[in-house]
Amino acid sequence: MQKRVRFDFEIQFTNGGSLKGEDFRLDIDGDTISDQALTDYIIADLRLLMVGRTRIFNKAIITEAHKRTPVADAGQRTRLIDLSHTIEDGLVTYKGLPAPIVCDYLSRETSRQFYEAGTEFQIGKIEMVTNTGTYLDCPFHRYADGKDLSEFGLEAFADLEGTVIHVPHTDTLAITEAHLQSYEIRNRAVLIHTGWADFWNTDAYYENHPFLTADAATYLRDCGAKLVGIDSHNIDDTRGKSRPVHTTLLGADILIVEHLCNLEALPANGFTFSATPPKFKGVGTFPVRAMAKVR
Repeated sequence: MQKRVRFDFEIQFTNGGSLKGEDFRLDIDGDTISDQALTDYIIADLRLLMVGRTRIFNKAIITEAHKRTPVADAGQRTRLIDLSHTIEDGLVTYKGLPAPIVCDYLSRETSRQFYEAGTEFQIGKIEMVTNTGTYLDCPFHRYADGKDLSEFGLEAFADLEGTVIHVPHTDTLAITEAHLQSYEIRNRAVLIHTGWADFWNTDAYYENHPFLTADAATYLRDCGAKLVGIDSHNIDDTRGKSRPVHTTLLGADILIVEHLCNLEALPANGFTFSATPPKFKGVGTFPVRAMAKVR
C-alpha cells in the first residue's frame, strides 16, 4: 500500500516574515516520517534561506497512490556512514600496546558540591597511546622530520573523493598492484575493503591479517593517491620487521588510516571520505571518527 503524509506547516524567517502551508500532501517511502524530515524536505525543495523556527502540525499518514518520488525519512540528499570502531576502556587495538584507560576526572556525584541543586557535570580522563581504535598515520609517525598532525590542513583528510576496492581476505591476504588497477586513484581516498573488521576485538584480528605489498604502495604513490585506508590490523605485513607501505606512503605525504570498518556499506564511488584528527603538535598518529558521505 502506498502511503502519503498530509500536514500543515509554518516556517518563520530570521530576517522577518513567514511561510504557511495547509493540507500539504507528500509521497513517503515507508509508513511514517518525522517532523524534522518533513521540515528539511520543504526547506530543500523550495530552496528556502534564512529559516528560523519551524512547526509541523495536523500531520496524518494516509493511504493514497504516489504522485511523485517518495520522500525518505532522512529527508536528505546524502547519508553518513560511520567507518570507525568504538574506543572504550580496556580496548586492545594492537597487541603489546597498552589499552586505553577511560575514567572520571570529576564524577557527577563529586561535582554536585560546586553547583546549585539539580546541576551536575562529568569531566572524563583518558590515558592511551595514539595508536588506538581507528586512527590516522601522518609522516611524523615514520619520519623524524615528517609533518605532524598540526601541519596538515583540513583538505588533507576531510571531504576527499573516495574509491573502495574490494579484496576479500578469503581470496588473499597480500594485496598487490594488480588488485588496484582499473580504479580511480588520483587525488582520492583509496579504501581497501577486506572484511577483516569482522574479527575486531577478537584474538583472530591480530594475526595473519590482510596487508598491502610494497609494489601496491608504490603504485598508489605513483598514481597520486591522497590517502589510503584499510579495514585490517595493519596496512603492512607485520610478520616481518620491515614496513615498506608506511615507508613509501608516508614518505610521499600520503596519509594512512587503519582499523576501518563498515566499508561493505559503501559504493565503489560516489562518496566523500573524512578522517579528521585533533590538531596536535609533535604527534604522528591519533584516533579519528572516520566517515563517508554517500551521495
